Amino acid sequence: MKYGFARCAGVTPDIRVADISHNISEIIKYMKECGKKGVFAAVFPELCITGYTCGDLFFQKTLLEEAADGLLKLLEESREICTVFIVGLPFVFADKLYNTAAVFCEGRLLGMIPKTYIPNYNEFYEKRYFESAFPDIETADIRGIKAPFGTKLIFVPEGYEAASFAVEICEDLWAAIPPSSHHALAGASIILNPSAGNEITGKADYRRELVKNQSARLISGYVYTCAGEGESTTDVVYSGHKLICENGRILEEAGPFGENIAICDIDTGLIETERRRNTTFSPKRDGYRYIDFPCVASINDDLMRFVDPHPFVPSGDERREARCREIIGIQAAGLKKRLLHVGAKNVVIGVSGGLDSTHALLVCAEAFRLAGLDTRGIITVTMPCFGTSERTHRNALDLCKALGTEFLEINIGDAVRQHFKDIGHNEDIHDLTYENSQARERTQVLMDLASRYKGFVIGTGDLSELALGFATYNGDHMSMYNVNCSIPKTLIRYLIKYFADTGDDSLREVLYDILDTPVSPELLPPDKSGVISQVTEDIVGPYELHDFFLYCMMRMGYEPEKIYFAAKTAFKDKYDEKTILRWLRSFYSRFFAQQYKRSAVPDGPKVGSVSLSPRGDWRMPSDACADLWLSHLDEIV
Repeated sequence: MKYGFARCAGVTPDIRVADISHNISEIIKYMKECGKKGVFAAVFPELCITGYTCGDLFFQKTLLEEAADGLLKLLEESREICTVFIVGLPFVFADKLYNTAAVFCEGRLLGMIPKTYIPNYNEFYEKRYFESAFPDIETADIRGIKAPFGTKLIFVPEGYEAASFAVEICEDLWAAIPPSSHHALAGASIILNPSAGNEITGKADYRRELVKNQSARLISGYVYTCAGEGESTTDVVYSGHKLICENGRILEEAGPFGENIAICDIDTGLIETERRRNTTFSPKRDGYRYIDFPCVASINDDLMRFVDPHPFVPSGDERREARCREIIGIQAAGLKKRLLHVGAKNVVIGVSGGLDSTHALLVCAEAFRLAGLDTRGIITVTMPCFGTSERTHRNALDLCKALGTEFLEINIGDAVRQHFKDIGHNEDIHDLTYENSQARERTQVLMDLASRYKGFVIGTGDLSELALGFATYNGDHMSMYNVNCSIPKTLIRYLIKYFADTGDDSLREVLYDILDTPVSPELLPPDKSGVISQVTEDIVGPYELHDFFLYCMMRMGYEPEKIYFAAKTAFKDKYDEKTILRWLRSFYSRFFAQQYKRSAVPDGPKVGSVSLSPRGDWRMPSDACADLWLSHLDEIV
């Protein structure tokens, strides 16, 4: 169970109704397959040993005894398989019949869980055969093998307590307060549900939302396995729909009428972190029994789940427009509120022809539209100096013209040279002083223009730069309201591309050229051919890697080794392991060393789930040491 990833499976074997011998053979076949694939827990359908649709055959002693014998055979076959199995069968306890899920591994029967809510409506008539579960935990006896019997059972793998799981059966989930709600509060990180829900029009969508939402509500993993096509079609059809969810996300899905097996790795470490962070998740363990067992899970070196290399960027073209409008709407609404609050009709923004200032300007235009203000009140200022290229200068001009803003051009070269003279700096020495002097002069110009126009300065620095500290303190680091403060570089590219794809011709051309321009602060002179010589990603590393590291650290709560492990999967076709490790080390070093800049950032709207505002999501002392995190990276070979 490497880094807390618990490999889970939903399995629908090819069964025959009441043909227990055949069903046991099919279950064993998939048990062996799960073992080979390193599955931690595999969920088979409700009553799959006999078939869910046996009807009045459930009254036949022959069927019930054969089902018990079948379970014993499964126990025997599981001795050499490193997987926990959840298999459904009818089981007689205290002269009553229960719809039960057996939990077993390596030949040991860990527990028997009876179904709580027995449906008896529409096509369901289970109450004809089965009793509802009772609240107490008793001891079941199957041919001399004893095991706990009851619903309040949580199974705890030794050494991997974060992968503790519980079981509820089919209709239990559809109840107003499902048993899984109590299981999760009692410590179960994963809920396993053997089900037999039939298929009718629209039910798959409803089931999908139900499982997904329950996993979100419980901050848990959830594996739901439906009975398949082998069930009787006398009146209804079964599809074998299988879902594996985690914290409100569908990780893997099979069916309806799809593959017989769905496998995915559930991140129990993330679940543990999220529950710890969420103050409304209140544990309550009354009446539960915890079944410890040796962890039988394989330690898998691969990762069977999709790891998004660009976690800040919305996925799926069909939602693109709605998501982009939502993001821009949040940014613009924040700025609109500040405009109305201070009574300003003007803002001042430095426009360089780069990504960040371009997006900030687009947001300003939207905020002015929402506030009913003339875009001539957006005072756009380009301030060419030693490193400004003809390309970015032209793009800044064209962009402002397309948006109808008030445009100013102020060459700051002479002012910076005077400053060099004042502080005794040689202009031919292109060091940090050379670079920062330009950034601070630009900020001074913007601040004083804000006074002149009775407005305020809009910041353009993004979340990625805040994380790495790639900003000049009291230079581009400072503003009066920063609309980009929680938008990372990868997302800014996505948003500008959206504007380019959907905007008019005059805007489209310049935005595409801005997207194609290398990211640069342009604080060093261009080369002899006028090409940008200072490329940011050559200095700090690829922003897509740093954004990935930031998301994994902040949102997922991953430790350094786990971030590295996930990055290898996400970027396996783009970066080698040495490159990932190099920039991950750089990320931690920069992140810790540059906290003092984040401690003094201006206001700005939180847009996504990650924010570095010292007044919001991230409170870190400026003098915290990175040694502990870097030492973990030292252990990676």
